[in-house]
Amino acid sequence: MTPPASQPLRVGCVKYLNAQPLIHGWMGPVLFDHPARLCEKLAAGELDVALVSSFEFLRNSEYAIVDDVAVAADGAVYSVFLAHRGALGAIEEIAVDPASQTSVNLLRCLLAEHGWMPRFIKTEGAATRDVTESHARLMIGDQAIRFRQQHQITHQFWDLAEEWNRLTGLPFVFALWLVRRGTPDADALANALRNLRDRNLLALDPIIADENEFSAAFCTYYLRDCLRFHFAEREKAGLLKFQSLCEKHGILPQRPHTLRLL
Repeated sequence: MTPPASQPLRVGCVKYLNAQPLIHGWMGPVLFDHPARLCEKLAAGELDVALVSSFEFLRNSEYAIVDDVAVAADGAVYSVFLAHRGALGAIEEIAVDPASQTSVNLLRCLLAEHGWMPRFIKTEGAATRDVTESHARLMIGDQAIRFRQQHQITHQFWDLAEEWNRLTGLPFVFALWLVRRGTPDADALANALRNLRDRNLLALDPIIADENEFSAAFCTYYLRDCLRFHFAEREKAGLLKFQSLCEKHGILPQRPHTLRLL
């Protein structure tokens, strides 16, 4: 599938397994990076469109969202969790993965809803701290999958999407395609990204076969059972609920809840 514009679009995408059904087969150039870095480049005008953390839209609603496409979960997601030992209420300090604003702020909301207020350590070095009864780690993406598979016997895992679903009854939206204002042929771009998603979901086997690190059985489970790739009405309600809780807990200022869709 080729990009819809005559000049190559500057496309960015998170470099996680969960993004592959949304980018596999795109024939134009793609910059793969961590969510926070992509958000910076999109804001600086170095990218035209990027699959980035959903919180970036809530923080800066000047972007348009490619309608009906997302990385979301309606229950446990497996790859976004708080690794801990012992009672959650006894945690004093959490080392947070700085790569995703969305997961960090989701965790803040969930903890606040329970009345828990541990300290957050945001540096890269803090992420290597051992997990103890009083120290936990927030992890996301492929490194979270690796950690969970290696430590599934010795650690406990508080799946943030599962807890969100238990709390709200809604899916959680982790990532969206965001498009900068003034991007040429934005409507055609949105259609191309939706069509690409549809084609990939009908043929996941080549994506799974291309994965070198995780087993085919795990990839099948993860991509088919843990993740959702649509941004439909329940996902939109989940995103706006996330905005409401971020406002409630002082993470975001109050502002209208509107979605600009392509």
